Amino acid sequence: MNQTIKIRNEADCTVIDIEGTIGVSEEWQFENPASRVATYERFKECVSQIADIDNARIVVNIRSTGGDVNDALLIYEALRNTGAHITTRCYGYTASAATIVAQAASEGCRQVAPSSLYLIHNSLCSAEGNADELQQEIEMLRQTDRRLAEIYATRANRSVEEITALMAENGGRGRWLAPEEVIANGLADTLTEASSTATSAQPTAATNSFARRAMQRVHALLKAMGIESAEKIGIEEDINYIPRTENITPATSEPHTSPITLDERQRSVEPTPLKEVDDPMLVDGHTSPRSSAYDEDARTIRQRY
Repeated sequence: MNQTIKIRNEADCTVIDIEGTIGVSEEWQFENPASRVATYERFKECVSQIADIDNARIVVNIRSTGGDVNDALLIYEALRNTGAHITTRCYGYTASAATIVAQAASEGCRQVAPSSLYLIHNSLCSAEGNADELQQEIEMLRQTDRRLAEIYATRANRSVEEITALMAENGGRGRWLAPEEVIANGLADTLTEASSTATSAQPTAATNSFARRAMQRVHALLKAMGIESAEKIGIEEDINYIPRTENITPATSEPHTSPITLDERQRSVEPTPLKEVDDPMLVDGHTSPRSSAYDEDARTIRQRY
């Protein structure tokens, strides 16, 4: 048996990856009872973790051809009882019990990949015993089929009879459906690509929080540079705002000095003549003529402005 359920928390949601066989298959149970018990304990732990999720948003990625119906129903109920906004996404071959988990999504949030195939069918089991015992198994299978059809029909907004007929195709083995057929039969809502594009354009809580922190850092930087209040230049409305020179007042300039006036003043400053020397680095003393000239330029600019 190959069962993998991974749960991880991301910035704004909890992601659950379901791969391989769901739960504990009957073949495994009959083959090795001791291993079945140990494996089922791990499965129950995963279901408990799902039930304890308190995140407001859950995304369930499903890559599974099915497994045990009872275990799939446990996952379905655990997800529905979280009260979170749930998105299920089906990839590859999604069949049997895996499709039950897919129905746990919130309204309009059941997704299938464009390259996936989807299968619902009548329930199966392995049984042995006398006629009465086998008759009990048959009744259990029929009751299971009715319950599953009700879940599918409720989410698909279709009649139980329509879903039952779809499950009963090919002698109860069902029929593999293309993504478009899955959506047409009400078993899914959208393709993964279309929904991903729609949700990516919407800012998340984490994005908004980052933007607020960034704006605080920009405001502090502008204040340290001597630029007037951020509220006056409107940066709090746009994280990508770059202040224009005419909107800011440098601390060292005269009030209301325009950039044109500053540029004209700078052009009017004449360069300080330099004394010719063979090599400034070889001149004796602590200060070279070139350094003195630079210092003189700096003093002149400070006096004028």
